[in-house]
Amino acid sequence: MTDPMHASSEDLPVSRPFRVSALPARKPTHFDIAPDKPAQALVAALLGISEVRGMHFKGEIRASGKHDYVLEARLVATVVQPCSVSLAPVTTRIDEPVIRRYLADYAAPEGDEVEMPEDDSSEQLPEVIDAGAVAVEALALALPLYPRAPGAELGEVAVAPPGAAPLRDEDLRPFAGLAALKGKLTGESSEGGSGGDA
Repeated sequence: MTDPMHASSEDLPVSRPFRVSALPARKPTHFDIAPDKPAQALVAALLGISEVRGMHFKGEIRASGKHDYVLEARLVATVVQPCSVSLAPVTTRIDEPVIRRYLADYAAPEGDEVEMPEDDSSEQLPEVIDAGAVAVEALALALPLYPRAPGAELGEVAVAPPGAAPLRDEDLRPFAGLAALKGKLTGESSEGGSGGDA
């Protein structure tokens, strides 16, 4: 599977490139992307999901100041993924606003340990803004991480070596014992407090 976050436009089934040097400075450039069924099937394969249908990405690219640009759009799609528990198909409707800010003087955070910025919509201004690539990336980010079919539940797993009692989920609750201990200590302190020195 190709990583949609790092794929080049040539690798993507949906591409709508706009050369920044050709974008008008005074009025927005509108786009309306509705991939056909074969392209949606390729998007599904790229993202490792069962199906994409009704994908539609509509918006505009406009200048922001002298050198920066903003892409603002709405992504609509229906996706089908296998349930993370039962593998049954799970259908999800996606309807998301999408904003990307392309900054001419963007400075990427440096260092070994970098905190994620609160605003992750900003990036370096490229020579070409590919609205199709943004659509695929936005869809990848909007997918449910652990889709769950109605009624699908994780069963309890009990594993132990031969001859030993298996640990159960309730045995692994560290604070359950603390509550009992607190109750015991509270009871002892109240008993000790009632019988004071005469």
